Amino acid sequence: MTQSHPRISKAVIPAAGLGTRFLPATKATPKEMLPVVDKPAIQYVVEEAVTAGLGDVLMVTGRNKRPLEDHFDRNYELESALQKKGDASRLAKVQESSDLAMIHYVRQGDPKGLGHAVLCAAPHVGNEPFAVLLGDDLIDPRDSLLQRMIEVQEQYGGSVIALMEVAPEQIHLYGCAAVESTEDGDVVKVGGLVEKPDAADAPSNYAIIGRYVLDPHIFDILRKTEPGRGGEIQLTDALQQLAEDEKVGGPVHGVVFKGRRYDTGDRGDYLRAIVRLACEREDLGPDFRTWLRSYVAEEM
Repeated sequence: MTQSHPRISKAVIPAAGLGTRFLPATKATPKEMLPVVDKPAIQYVVEEAVTAGLGDVLMVTGRNKRPLEDHFDRNYELESALQKKGDASRLAKVQESSDLAMIHYVRQGDPKGLGHAVLCAAPHVGNEPFAVLLGDDLIDPRDSLLQRMIEVQEQYGGSVIALMEVAPEQIHLYGCAAVESTEDGDVVKVGGLVEKPDAADAPSNYAIIGRYVLDPHIFDILRKTEPGRGGEIQLTDALQQLAEDEKVGGPVHGVVFKGRRYDTGDRGDYLRAIVRLACEREDLGPDFRTWLRSYVAEEM
């Protein structure tokens, strides 16, 4: 039976990482600002949160992340220049990012891991369930993963994580969940989690991807969580404690995602994401697909 739980209204986007895999491009430019076709990756993530009804967004940033704030702020000089040119189309695109949501910022300070970044959001979130969206994972806007996770949290309470089946040889790249099936075909009960296990030690091939809906009790656990893998405070370790004891913060469920996901944290997948999204654009797709077929035919 559906239970009544507080409605989620806030999203947290950790964006304090250094982006070392994209050096030298990220030496002075935040990795979240790297363009995916003609929008920075971070804008896709904010748009996803807003589409799911989360208009209150907190970005957890670090040093050299000021361009993030500038992107979601007004640029009156640029807007004025576009207005004078009568370029209404580009003006609308420029204004779109500043009108998306109510966006707040807090600095992480020390790079102590994802768990610590989420903990930095505690004063803003308060005693409410909230969503966490990682900027490296772009979910195709045609696939309503976050909305589905919110529905599951409203039904079961507790916390909800996004899961995706991966090949066993890839599971060491992800957090991994031990799961049990439920009456809902796309929902599983999570009994345990482990961060980046060896394939032989993995409880399943269900990998945690970058979407979470969390009960606020996670903050109390994170305050006591010791650094784990990589010397960082791991969100996975805190979720493991929630999964072990449902009396503290409720159960942990997973939504098994089978839609379109673009991993922009890896250079190869970043390039593939650009190609896929460009091919699907009405304004770019037809010409780009024609060129791409020709290029592949010549190279092959």
